[in-house]
Amino acid sequence: MIRFFLTLVFAITFASASMAQQQPAESAQQVTDEDVDERIGELESPLYNPFVERYLLDEVKALRQEMQNTRAELIEKVVDKELSVADKTMSYATDTVTYFFYLIAGATSILVVIGWNSIRDMRNQLTSLAEKRVNELVVEYEKRLKSIEEQLQQKSEIIHQNQAEIERTNEVHALWLKASQETSQQNKISAYDQILDLRPDDVEALSYKADAVLEMREPLWAISLCQRALKLAPDNGHAHYQLACAYAEIGRWEDAVSTLEKAIDISEAYRDDASVDPSFEPLHDHESYRTLVFTDQDDSTDA
Repeated sequence: MIRFFLTLVFAITFASASMAQQQPAESAQQVTDEDVDERIGELESPLYNPFVERYLLDEVKALRQEMQNTRAELIEKVVDKELSVADKTMSYATDTVTYFFYLIAGATSILVVIGWNSIRDMRNQLTSLAEKRVNELVVEYEKRLKSIEEQLQQKSEIIHQNQAEIERTNEVHALWLKASQETSQQNKISAYDQILDLRPDDVEALSYKADAVLEMREPLWAISLCQRALKLAPDNGHAHYQLACAYAEIGRWEDAVSTLEKAIDISEAYRDDASVDPSFEPLHDHESYRTLVFTDQDDSTDA
C-alpha cells in the first residue's frame, strides 16, 4: 500500500515537473516502473509522514466536532425532557386538585345536608387539604428536577473532561511526532519532558528519554529514569532493556545480564538488539552474556 502511494505521488510530481518545464518531448514520454523505482530509491526521507499526520489531525478534529454536536444534542434533549416533566407536573397537580375539590365538595355537601358542618367549615377544610396536597406535589417535583439538574451537570463535566483529554492526547501525539523527527538528543529529551508534563506517568516517554540520555553518555541519569518507569510498569520490556544498557555502561555487568534476561523474557526481539548494541560490547567475553544472547552459536559449538 505504501509502495503504491509513493508510486502515485512520484508519478504526479514527475508529470507536474515535466509540464512546468514545457518540454514536449519529455511530457510525451511515459514514466516506467523502473524510473519510479529508481527515483524512490534516491529519496532521502519518506513522503507520506505529513499525509499521515494530517489524516490523524483531521480525525481528531472530526472527533472533537462530533463530541460538541453530541453535547448540544444532549442539552437539547434534557431541556425538552425538563419541559415535558414540568408540563406533566402542572397537569397532574391541576387534575389532582380538581378531583379533590369535587370529592370534598360532594362529601361536605352531604355533611351540610345532614347538619354536621357549616359551609364555612367546608371551605376551610377544602382550602387546607388543597394547599397541603399542592405543597406535597411541589416538594416532590422539586426533588425530581434537582436530581435531573445534578445528572445534567455530571454529564456536562464528563463532556468537558473528555474534551480536555482529547486536546491533551492531540498535543501528546504532536510531541511524539516531533521527537521522532528530531536528530538532536537534547531536542528529543525536551519533547519527552513536555510529554511528561502532560502525563507524568507515561512509561514510554520515560523509557525513550532514558534511551536519549544513554546516547548522551549519562548512564546514571538513565538508570534513575528506568527505575521510575519500572515502578509504574514492572513488565515494560523497553525499560528493562534500557536499564540493562545503563548497567553495562557503568560496569555493573551482573546486573546488566540479569536485567537483560528480564527484557528478553518479555520479548525475544531484545536478544537480537543486544547482540549488536554498542553498550554491551564490553560483555562479549562474559560467559553469562554469551549464553543469554548468542544461543545459536553455543548450540552450533556443542554440535
